[in-house]
Amino acid sequence: MSELRRVAFIGNHLPRRCGIATFTHDLHRAVAMAAPAIDTCVVAMNDPGGVYDYPSPVRFQLRDNALNDYRKGAAALNDAGPDVVSLQHEYGIFGGDAGANILELLTRLRMPVVTTLHTVLAAPSPAQRAVLDQILDISAKLVVMSDKGRHFLRSVHSVPAEKIAVIPHGIPEFPFIEPQNANAKLGFAGKAVILTFGLLSPSKGIETVIDAMPAIINSCPNAVYVVLGATHPNLVRDQGEAYREGLIERACRLGVADHIVFCNQFVDQPTLLEYISMCDVYVTPYLNEAQMTSGTLAYSFGLGKAVVSTPYWHAQELLADGRGLLVPFADATTTGAKISSLLTNDVRRNAMRQRAYAASRSMTWPRTAMSHLSVFGSACDTHRPDIRRSKKLANGSRPEKQKRYTVPDLKTASLLAMCDSTGLIQHAVHCVPDRSHGYCIDDNARALLLACSLGQNGEPRLAEKVTTRFAAFIQHAWNPDTLRFRNFMSYDRRWLEPVGSEDSHGRALWALGVCSRKDTDPSRRNWAAGLFKTALVPVEHFSSPRAWAFTLLGLHAYCATKSDDAAADRLRHLLANRLLALLLETRTDAWHWFEDVLAYDNARLPQALIETGLATASQAHIEAGLGSLRWLMAQQTTPSGCFRPVGTESFGKLHAKPAKFDQQPVDATATIAACLAAARADDSPEWPAGARRAFDWFLGANDLEVSLADVATGGCLDGLHADRPNQNRGAESVLSYLLALVDIGQHTRAELIADQPQLVRSLALSA
Repeated sequence: MSELRRVAFIGNHLPRRCGIATFTHDLHRAVAMAAPAIDTCVVAMNDPGGVYDYPSPVRFQLRDNALNDYRKGAAALNDAGPDVVSLQHEYGIFGGDAGANILELLTRLRMPVVTTLHTVLAAPSPAQRAVLDQILDISAKLVVMSDKGRHFLRSVHSVPAEKIAVIPHGIPEFPFIEPQNANAKLGFAGKAVILTFGLLSPSKGIETVIDAMPAIINSCPNAVYVVLGATHPNLVRDQGEAYREGLIERACRLGVADHIVFCNQFVDQPTLLEYISMCDVYVTPYLNEAQMTSGTLAYSFGLGKAVVSTPYWHAQELLADGRGLLVPFADATTTGAKISSLLTNDVRRNAMRQRAYAASRSMTWPRTAMSHLSVFGSACDTHRPDIRRSKKLANGSRPEKQKRYTVPDLKTASLLAMCDSTGLIQHAVHCVPDRSHGYCIDDNARALLLACSLGQNGEPRLAEKVTTRFAAFIQHAWNPDTLRFRNFMSYDRRWLEPVGSEDSHGRALWALGVCSRKDTDPSRRNWAAGLFKTALVPVEHFSSPRAWAFTLLGLHAYCATKSDDAAADRLRHLLANRLLALLLETRTDAWHWFEDVLAYDNARLPQALIETGLATASQAHIEAGLGSLRWLMAQQTTPSGCFRPVGTESFGKLHAKPAKFDQQPVDATATIAACLAAARADDSPEWPAGARRAFDWFLGANDLEVSLADVATGGCLDGLHADRPNQNRGAESVLSYLLALVDIGQHTRAELIADQPQLVRSLALSA
């Protein structure tokens, strides 16, 4: 095996606050202590705006969104000449679509790369797969921390077995001790302590344990739940401490506030070990199965703690064979029962502790450091320098960024041409309104949504008389005899039905909810709120998932200003829970969706769950929305990375792969809004990138490479057939484009503000 003289690590690093930063710091320190003769250093990733006082081993910093930093970093590493580079990979810590920016560095290196994969996905998006496949190809060796990770590398990415090493997450060396001493030192003497540690964010599932506390206290009156960790910096940046305050309010509402302690601090390792030492039961109630590793789980397991956890991948593996207890995701009843069973049974708890401690001895940092050094040496032996400089994609092309289209100015000429004194005409022949089809509430509701959204960020507003016309159509569509909205009206102003569809009723409620919050006219806001409240009554008996979703989007806006409306709040929780239950009942490993078919406006379903989850601090709804949207995005992305909405030819076909055609604008618009909602809940770059791909579909990034948008008039073609675009410009298509333009325009403006250049300290690597 090659003798190592220099090793460089790339990843986040303390004092940046995240799990990858802690891991990189600990791995670097463990390797340096295990082999003092080796010169080690770190290249640290900086998030936008991040300025950190790094320790001396950090000799270079890279801004995640500055491509030139990656090129300079590669040059500095090549000049310094380490024998091997250890890359800590997580999609979210490198800039670009799916973390693609890191390829700017890796493709320039002249030494072998060993990549530690902190996340390996069972169903990566096309962008994630494209980037990761290149990293896997570049890497001489790959390290995963579980057998599940190895399985996915083999089955999803076809990586040869000999290229993969499984090295468990490192843990500090610590004696097996009873909790009493640390318990008393930290002020919890006489308490049965339940502990969760980590950066606080909705994905951690803290709500589940809070909800379980009444039952736990009933069986163990001296129980106290300690939540240790600062709020995630990204959450603080976007929302302040609203999330933590919501958890505290939840505890007060349940009457368990005296049994829950929130320690809002980012602790160093000695303090963390003290807290873990003093707990009786450690809980990781995470809400997402797709978690390959958890440092907090590894630490608590390694200190010989009785662990209760949800069955995410790492926990399934580590806690098998009686080494811990698994509970269903977001199940407060089972979680409370399992925690209580350990707190009230010393024999069982201590036996579990001893099994965990004995099983973890191979995971200590000195042992894992030696394993890493062995892999580093093996990588040097197998490295071939001739393959490093010409890395290409599978199709033979150099990695290039997809064409970026300029966001057009918003124009409304085409929309206004479709309007008359009654409202918005449904269809058009080319750009000429087709009066034979009359009007519908669906399009007039979308038009009111647009009218209320304009002007929020400098866009030109519609004329007052036009907005009033859309509102009047919705008012006239209300049928007080049936307590339902009518939908279709002929050109001679005759209603063609006494009751419209559930979906059209939900869409009208959506428009009214937004109008009640955003309209500039106070009188019209009051009108919208009143009609919304009245028309909300029949929705409880609806069976359409899309009607539920549209109504939830309306409730999201309405409840923001009418927080005292208990009936609306109750219905919001009811509909969100129905959607969640439908997803849990229908989804399979291969079909992660609410229904057995895909249809139109699909992304509105996950969007409704995400928006509701954010408003109600329900991580279960957020995670369900993110998971289903991630699956949908994989279905809606071509192998080349373009957006492809679900074609109408696949509507109604059970568990069918989405057909390519016909593609319609309404689905692109729904996807954009859902992805931007996801970006507010989760800081993964996949969401803004997905929104932008869907918007670029309007401008030519599609299967036919034709633009559907007429940027001069604000018009939009009705969709894509297999051989041509549909040249008609109906109201739904025009409104879909304009609503998408408003959403992406507002996001782009926010993005430009966030992307202002930041000063980065760059120090040369020592040779």
